[in-house]
Amino acid sequence: MLKTSTISDVRTRISAIRPAGADVSILSMPCPEIAATARPGNFVNIKVSAGDQPLLRRPFCIHNVQGGTIDVMVKNVGRGTSLLCEASCGESLLVLGPLGNSFGVNTGDFDSALLVSGGIGTAPMLFLEKTLAAAGIPFHHLVGGRSRSDLLTTGLSNVSTSTDDGSEGFHGNVVQLLEKHLAERTNTGRVKVFACGPNPMLKALALFCRDRAIPCELSLESIMGCGVGICYGCMIELSNADGDKESILLCREGPVINGSRFTA
Repeated sequence: MLKTSTISDVRTRISAIRPAGADVSILSMPCPEIAATARPGNFVNIKVSAGDQPLLRRPFCIHNVQGGTIDVMVKNVGRGTSLLCEASCGESLLVLGPLGNSFGVNTGDFDSALLVSGGIGTAPMLFLEKTLAAAGIPFHHLVGGRSRSDLLTTGLSNVSTSTDDGSEGFHGNVVQLLEKHLAERTNTGRVKVFACGPNPMLKALALFCRDRAIPCELSLESIMGCGVGICYGCMIELSNADGDKESILLCREGPVINGSRFTA
């Protein structure tokens, strides 16, 4: 996986806001310094208010890069995210990034990619899709949600969906959809799974891939107040190569991890 080479703290303004689903918006911001070095899986930390409340920045996966502009996908779940979702074009923000590591797209150990996401976990997948397509690597999205309103597929291509209540697509969860897709696929080349979503989904997915020897990378979420390893707010426990538990700072060693570390 590629490490971020440069980090910039950019004062910018919101150039566009558009709805992407229930309580979800996509914000566009000119950030040429960040866009120039961003890779799929990287995130940014955004100061959502000009005042000191809320004090800490909020982390968001980079959803897309278009020239010098970056997009982030925001779900309204609390005070910080509501400020962004209710913001207006022209509003000033401080954006720190690109932060963290990225998905291992150029590893040369797979022939096609399955992009598995649940709910707001689709946030990094458009940027990843575009990067895979530019490299000539076939991909397929598997997007899950509790119901139709949870499916966030705007802008994505080659998509299959699943819903827990059967309101759209396959009736079941996205790991079951993955199992169905693998059983039906005719391509016998090497496949790799890239995933983002709620932790219970990611843990089930990691176990599924481990049991079938399918390489898998997960993008995890955590509280990331600083984004650079100073505040220690994003410490999580994972398995190491020996199967023992170890703690890492997700903002520095993640947010993308090997799925085998998330199976215990």
